Amino acid sequence: MGAAEHRRRLVSLAYPVYFELLAGVTAGIINMVWVARLGGSAVAAVAVATNVENVLLGVILVAGSGTTVLVARARGAEDPAAVRSAVRGGWALWALVTPVVAIGGYLCRAPLAHLVLGGSGGDSLPLATGYFAIALPGIAALFATNVVDGILKGAGDTRTPMKLAILANGLVLGLDPLFILGFGLGVRGAAIATVLGRTVALICGLAALRRNGVLRQAAQAAQAAQAAPHRAGSLSTDARRTAATGLPMSADFVTRMAGALALVAIVARIGVSEVAAYGIATKAMYVATMAFYAVRQAAAIRTAHLLGAGRDERWVIGRQVLLLAGSLGFTALLVLLAAGPWIMRAFGSEGAVAGAGALYLRCLGPYLVLLACFIALGGVFEGSGGSAALARVTVCGVTLQLALAYCLSGWGLPGICLAMALAMALQCAAVARMYRRTAHPTVTDRDSGQPKIALANPHSPSSANRLA
Repeated sequence: MGAAEHRRRLVSLAYPVYFELLAGVTAGIINMVWVARLGGSAVAAVAVATNVENVLLGVILVAGSGTTVLVARARGAEDPAAVRSAVRGGWALWALVTPVVAIGGYLCRAPLAHLVLGGSGGDSLPLATGYFAIALPGIAALFATNVVDGILKGAGDTRTPMKLAILANGLVLGLDPLFILGFGLGVRGAAIATVLGRTVALICGLAALRRNGVLRQAAQAAQAAQAAPHRAGSLSTDARRTAATGLPMSADFVTRMAGALALVAIVARIGVSEVAAYGIATKAMYVATMAFYAVRQAAAIRTAHLLGAGRDERWVIGRQVLLLAGSLGFTALLVLLAAGPWIMRAFGSEGAVAGAGALYLRCLGPYLVLLACFIALGGVFEGSGGSAALARVTVCGVTLQLALAYCLSGWGLPGICLAMALAMALQCAAVARMYRRTAHPTVTDRDSGQPKIALANPHSPSSANRLA
């Protein structure tokens, strides 16, 4: 298969993921606009509560991301029994994690609100507690939707998760004014609207699972798997396999989220205007970084699928994702250079905040180009089982970034950008070395056509035929 075909398949998988991510961010911004009508305390309460949700999302990524890779690999091997095992593993992890987060979060809602708000919390404390009382039990729907998305993406369908995200966030936008202002529920109304929108999308997602052709074949293979118990793994085995696959990806996400929060404290040493500018500019940057993560997911799905089919084409896929993501990163660099001041004004900033934000955005370009390459190439490692090494690189890189940012904060926001770029350059160098060492097939591999890693189910007849 030529490079152009790989690129076409990657774009086909990536663009729905991008719009899926974009829908969530857009809804979050508009949600804050409605809450802002209730005053500053309400905005602070919802802001910290949604940040907690983002961190908790990293927990369920163990199930969602792990299921995506395992389903894609089993689909490539044309092994319905392995697909079914991967799906069971994802749902088993959901059943283990969700009660702990939902019930534990509800019982600890007041201490959690106090922790994230800091100090006494003021008027925001009871508002955040009220939001948590609804949002944390309702997070079960978000977690389940993440698993549904992971299954569908592994089956090669990234468009349905996009449609589900647009549906959920569209409902949230429509229900927000009704519950927040119309029914007078305030912050609790925002939580209710969010949970209802996600629940409706989840119901539609479960229906989509039943209609998916790959998953129907897996269901039909259930009787055959029961007739051959040596091929049907236990539920605990399926869950452990999914956890082992998804845990490094979850750790990577949580590490980056924690690093971004820690960086706020370093920026705070510079000044209040710089903190505000950093916060606004980061939201604007999401428009670009979500495109990088979309390419990453596409690369993981494509790599896992081909490896399951007995074709190790990581080297070609890696070059194509670097080309795509590098182009996206360079485009973002040019846009930020040209439109930095206009972007800040579009978010309502002015004066010192607008000036600091425009400077930050214009200095951010080199970091974005490097970040695009690192994130996108990471998808090849995720799809081939090398995400544990990638997570270690991320932990080291984020630690170095924070240390450099602290040392260079005396240069203001340009110093922060320099620290981010230097740390990311070293991460790119590390992942490039890993890529050259593990992804480029040797002459022997090319001659035999065998992949370097195990297939999803080595006992599958279809896999045996390919390796014969």
